[in-house]
Amino acid sequence: MISLQEKRIFISGSAAGMGYSVARLAAAAGAQVYATDLVSDGLENLAQDGVHTALLDVTIHKDVQAYFADQPDFDGIVNMAGWVHHGTLTQTSIENWHRSFAVNLDSMFYVLQAAIPGLIRKGGGSIVNMASLASSVKGFPFRAGYSASKAAVIGLTKSVAVDYMADGIRCNAICPGTIETPSLHGRMAAMAEKLGSAEKARDWFVSRQPMGRLGQPDEITALILYLLSDAGAYATGQPFIVDGGTIA
Repeated sequence: MISLQEKRIFISGSAAGMGYSVARLAAAAGAQVYATDLVSDGLENLAQDGVHTALLDVTIHKDVQAYFADQPDFDGIVNMAGWVHHGTLTQTSIENWHRSFAVNLDSMFYVLQAAIPGLIRKGGGSIVNMASLASSVKGFPFRAGYSASKAAVIGLTKSVAVDYMADGIRCNAICPGTIETPSLHGRMAAMAEKLGSAEKARDWFVSRQPMGRLGQPDEITALILYLLSDAGAYATGQPFIVDGGTIA
């Protein structure tokens, strides 16, 4: 059983999906969890379980700086905020290209720039960044902006791991395959309009999975909690692939 007792953990993108799973299970493992997101719905549920919650747009640098200036130093940082754009390079507008990087990459830069001094003061800690299988790991159709931004997340992760290793800070990335989240359900709904039914859309997504099923948020969270815990103390600078056998 992974223990996060006496660890203070910050998590962005916590209102739904994998971020919500991380916040819920980190709290269950004994951590003091500080969960943030743009919307309050899922945060309200977390607050009922004793999680510290706040509305925070991690793409706004000054807001991120202000948030961390008001908080105690953290032992763990989990960057879960993300956005998936659907389109080839020529189908991607300049606005959606920039939004892909603002949400998926710039937000991590802002959070880590604000949080790392506190990790250093604490004598070290663990950072987990959400990347994706769709990145430098593997190409997928219609993911130009998304894949490019997530490939950059892996590069940032490795850079932070090397630069702050002497300060006792570990930094890793998670590269999931297809995980059943509200974001995926939204893409299923769009696919359903083309295929004629929600069932056909779901079957289309499942058919691409070598295991014949979608991954679940708690399965990704289990790895994240390991990396946040003392059990993961020898792991740093790695893009951990959890993809149901997609690139096996």
